[in-house]
Amino acid sequence: MKIAIDAMGGDFAPKEMVAGAVAAAKENEDIQLLLVGDEAQIKMHLTEAQPGNLHIVHATEVIESEDEPVRAVRRKKDSSMVVAGKLVKDKEADAMLSAGNTGALMATGLLVVGRIPGIERPALAPLLPSLDGVGMLALDLGANMDATPEQLYQYAVMGSIYRERAQGMKAPRVGLLNVGTEDSKGNEVSKATYELLKQSELNFVGNVESKHMLERPCDVLVCDGFAGNIMLKSYEGAASVIFKQLKTSFTQSLLTKVAAAIMLPKLKGLKKTLDPNEFGGALLLGVNGCVMKIHGSSDARAVQAAVKQAKTAIKGKLIESITAEINKE
Repeated sequence: MKIAIDAMGGDFAPKEMVAGAVAAAKENEDIQLLLVGDEAQIKMHLTEAQPGNLHIVHATEVIESEDEPVRAVRRKKDSSMVVAGKLVKDKEADAMLSAGNTGALMATGLLVVGRIPGIERPALAPLLPSLDGVGMLALDLGANMDATPEQLYQYAVMGSIYRERAQGMKAPRVGLLNVGTEDSKGNEVSKATYELLKQSELNFVGNVESKHMLERPCDVLVCDGFAGNIMLKSYEGAASVIFKQLKTSFTQSLLTKVAAAIMLPKLKGLKKTLDPNEFGGALLLGVNGCVMKIHGSSDARAVQAAVKQAKTAIKGKLIESITAEINKE
């Protein structure tokens, strides 16, 4: 099993990408990790002996965050991201992950790796934190701003297969993001999607409101990229503000500092439960290979978690399962 890592993508590349790859290589001695990027820069951050299952694939260019995605993918053919995509396309790697330009990674998935036959539009599917620690798979959270009912139905199918094959979840519950839980709620697309899901063989539990997200009201949450991305950013912003406010409140006086010391283990546990870095990356479901996006500000822990996540998806034959289900007679 080989996993390619875009060493040059992300806010803290290549340092954190290299550190995460080294940690993942030590943790997973049964897989090969390919660090794709400028060899000289990568070696600068290899502060110890390179693990035997960690290899460098040299790439001369970098796709920057400000680059126009499609143009960058077409013009920067020797960029770390595109080279990693080609490794997956040519079956020289089983998966790739990147913390780089999200739009460019979508374009790499579509233009370099290619779509699974029968899939109309790929979907970005991160595992969102939940209070029970299990997490909720949500798709699409940004690959496509609009979607038809048929495309949303395909998201539900791909998400269900992911939770079944890659995570061993039996009959995952599918929910549809909506403004209310009643059957009649939502716009015309939501209503039509509701009917498709209701008539399917999926374990559809109905409409879900975003206010219940942390309680894991379903295992697979289906939505278009516009609403999904707004929901995600709202969650990230709210979580950030809450933890900042807690820190301020617990440092106001000696009494609150004592209270903070008592509460510290619980607070650390809560923060870990709600930390996206602990959940790895977001798979681009629908492309003909395992392509994963991790947060632009990912640290070594996030890279290590994403490698573990990719390994699980490969072992579960995720891509093969989606292909078979979408194209079955």
